[in-house]
Amino acid sequence: MAAIHISEAEAIRDFPGLLARAHQGEEIVIEKESAPAIVLRKAAEPKGRLLSKSIRLAERRSEEFGHETAMDPEFAADMIEIIRNRKSRDTSAWD
Repeated sequence: MAAIHISEAEAIRDFPGLLARAHQGEEIVIEKESAPAIVLRKAAEPKGRLLSKSIRLAERRSEEFGHETAMDPEFAADMIEIIRNRKSRDTSAWD
């Protein structure tokens, strides 16, 4: 699909419409003084599954099959080590 080029003034007039088009997969190039300034497009879908979603899935399957979900002991030990050695995020550059 080709990109749609519009002026900054047009984008300001119908930003909700542009968002809707971007959600549908269109790419919008917003130009300022006839030069591309901003590209608006849908973000790539994240790969994989959140841990919280995996836990909910395991809980549902436990209820469905009537057994308790157990974590592999080696995996559990690895997770504990990761959590213990986790460093807090450095956000100083954000200030």
